[in-house]
Amino acid sequence: MPKPEPSASLDPIRHSLAHLLAAAVLQKFPDAKLAIGPTIENGFYYDFLLPEGQKFAPEDLKEFEKQMRKFVNQHLVFTGKKVTETEARNIFKDQPFKLELIEEFVKEGKELTVYETMDSGYSPNTRGSGMTKEKDSILHSPSSILLFSDLCRGGHVENTSEIPADGFKLDKIAGAYWRGDEKNPMLQRIYGLAFNSKKELDEYLAAREEAEKRDHKKLGPQLDLFIFSDLVGPGLPLWTPKGTLLRNLLDDFVWELRRKRGYLKVEIPHITKKELYVTSGHWDKFKDELFRIKTREGHEFAMKPMNCPHHAQIYARRQWSYRELPQRYANTTMVYRDEQTGELGGLSRVRAITQDDAHVFCRASQVKEEIFKIWDIIEEFYGAFGFKLAPRLSLHDPAHPEKYLGTPEIWNHAENELRSLVKERGAVAVEAIGEAALYGPKIDFMGKDALGREHQVATIQLDMNQPERFDLACINEKGEKERIVMIHAAIMGSIERFLSILIEHFAGAFPVWLAPVQAVVLPVSEKFSDYARKAHGQLLAAGIRAELSEADESLGKRIRAAELAKIPYVLVVGEKEEKNGSVAVRSRKGDEGENKVQDFIEKISGLTAQRAI
Repeated sequence: MPKPEPSASLDPIRHSLAHLLAAAVLQKFPDAKLAIGPTIENGFYYDFLLPEGQKFAPEDLKEFEKQMRKFVNQHLVFTGKKVTETEARNIFKDQPFKLELIEEFVKEGKELTVYETMDSGYSPNTRGSGMTKEKDSILHSPSSILLFSDLCRGGHVENTSEIPADGFKLDKIAGAYWRGDEKNPMLQRIYGLAFNSKKELDEYLAAREEAEKRDHKKLGPQLDLFIFSDLVGPGLPLWTPKGTLLRNLLDDFVWELRRKRGYLKVEIPHITKKELYVTSGHWDKFKDELFRIKTREGHEFAMKPMNCPHHAQIYARRQWSYRELPQRYANTTMVYRDEQTGELGGLSRVRAITQDDAHVFCRASQVKEEIFKIWDIIEEFYGAFGFKLAPRLSLHDPAHPEKYLGTPEIWNHAENELRSLVKERGAVAVEAIGEAALYGPKIDFMGKDALGREHQVATIQLDMNQPERFDLACINEKGEKERIVMIHAAIMGSIERFLSILIEHFAGAFPVWLAPVQAVVLPVSEKFSDYARKAHGQLLAAGIRAELSEADESLGKRIRAAELAKIPYVLVVGEKEEKNGSVAVRSRKGDEGENKVQDFIEKISGLTAQRAI
């Protein structure tokens, strides 16, 4: 189910709701300390520090939400005003996190703005300096004046009447360190959802529920594809036989497409000397994200975080004639990055990353042909899964040249080259400033999954910097040394991340060509076990990935188990099937009737060969 698209800008509504949440919390917990309350995708949150021993409970969310709706219906107004440091410190004298922010803003030369949430009876001649209470409750009559003050840059509705009272919902409670630093206090965070209408909110909740059913972190272990072990460590998935088969099927598909276009396989080690990355330019940028190793002799090595410098060394092993170019190297191998624990998430972000990496070493005149070959591979590969792709040009940020290798001239040339190729391909690409790789611009391919979520999948990167740094060249027609160009090409990118997308895209129900188990044979009873084994053997001999489910439990339970395992075909055999040399076929679509075993084999073999969805 696609993610609902909000009908208008929601930032002012979400920001205002964050303020109303804080006001509702202070009504019940007047001694709460306020941190920050920004807008986020689909809603907002606010962080609080409650007195020691106090915690928010799920029932508190219902109470806060009820109070927020009361605020909405009172037509409160939001008024922003610039204040001096002294005024700001006076307003927030009991709020240590706000005082810290004030100090930071003053040091950075930023203006201080306070937004006040006022009763609609507000008069500019009468203003309070904090929340006005009567019997521990917020007053809501015109004489109440000020209900809530917050330090922020603004972006609110003018009046709470602009907030749809049924378009928001408080969602969950979580923990969060102040400023994201574990050395700071642990705060309690309340998340809220907000949309322009109840319909949009309900659509989002339905889409999220569907996404949760498809969550690869649940389906992976359930389908026996991968696990994580506390003894091995977070971010280091272990692949079962079924999961490994799935990985190999995908990698074989990519290699089949590359082999047809002249790629050659290479292999490289998993550790390397620091000097390789110093020369390539990666060390200064990535040294803090590497797993680093000191040898007994005092040499410094690193677990490789990328493969391109190694492939560059393979190219540099000898002098090449222009007649021998392009050289195309392909390598499916793991790289390693020291991701922080809090950043890890299932297969989406891991520490051991399998890349289906390839690098083309060619002349400038060959760039177009080589990039179009890679583009063809990408379209054929993702077409097999039903993904529709859109290219995105990821460019460098001219305002921050220090983030990239090479001169502005090199970057402008490379970026214009990619622009012209996208145009010649007949595609339209969004340009993303600041999304380029360290060494060059790239064409990233964005694909939408079955839920309408967009993912960056394949990438083609044009690199004119590493050939310069490693002095990579060929001898041209004139017998002169000519600088070459390096093209980086990843089809899946990270196999782990791609599989996280694919599992959720198909909800674990892979097409038959990709399913680790394509069919399972179920005898009705033990009486037909011998025939079931015979049929199972025929499937295996024909290359069908099949299992046999013996009659230890009822047929209904075994059929249900096969459905939960999302096996494409369930083949039931009994007296009739034994007599006819057939199987009763049940697919995901329902009963498909009786098939001769050989007919079924031909059908599955054909679907597999076609890579039919």
